[in-house]
Amino acid sequence: MLIAGSTMSRSDDGGKTWTGLSAPANIISLATHPERPGRIASGLASGGVAFSDDGGRTWETRSTGLVKGEVSGLAVAASQPDMIYASVEGDGLWKSEDVGKSWSLAMDRPWLEGSEQDVMALVSVELETGMGGIWIYAGTPVGLTRVPDCFCRWQDVQPGDAMDALVSGDAPPSVSPLPQGEPLRALTSALSSPETLYAGLPSGIWMSRDGGVVWSHLTKGDASAVAVHPTDENYLIAAFGDITKLSRDGGATWSALPAA
Repeated sequence: MLIAGSTMSRSDDGGKTWTGLSAPANIISLATHPERPGRIASGLASGGVAFSDDGGRTWETRSTGLVKGEVSGLAVAASQPDMIYASVEGDGLWKSEDVGKSWSLAMDRPWLEGSEQDVMALVSVELETGMGGIWIYAGTPVGLTRVPDCFCRWQDVQPGDAMDALVSGDAPPSVSPLPQGEPLRALTSALSSPETLYAGLPSGIWMSRDGGVVWSHLTKGDASAVAVHPTDENYLIAAFGDITKLSRDGGATWSALPAA
């Protein structure tokens, strides 16, 4: 487990004890991938993305070509662990195919509710309905959206064949969506079960078992972060203000962790 901000802490025993790590600057987004143990990508409030390949002991900022601005969201491509996606406040979605050595613009910000919206959270999800099997899901100040990795158009999450709907322009609503108008601050997918998504909103933690079509409310609380174990979709950690909580049963029950 990793917790980061102006400092960074790591726990290797399920949150019972924490070890302080160096932080390259004020960190506002994090991304890792189980196929690259020891590698941590950190989005910085001051701009740029810092990478550590030794578990957080040393850092290197790699931002060539990346526009200046707060990196509010980071994601590692689900099946390509050297491809990194970054959302920059006031700009758009950027990608790097070489672990941050060079960056290019992938997509403008999503247009939702009459204006462009900044992306607050990102996750790469491997689903059969995506172009090449990959979708990039994004949390915004007004809710959830996604784009296939062809980067052709942002679209609502919907039931049925999403790629057919993308071509036709039809957008039937999801069956049981997230609450309208709430900022979606945190978003994660379980690599062991790609259809399983968790979202953090002011109303609490929400879960979907079908790629974001149907959502259920797991627990109340102003959630600012949520993460899931790479091999166990029921093992969660979430932040509610200054309190960090752990669930081992898919969010049915929660216990508070010691302060990092």
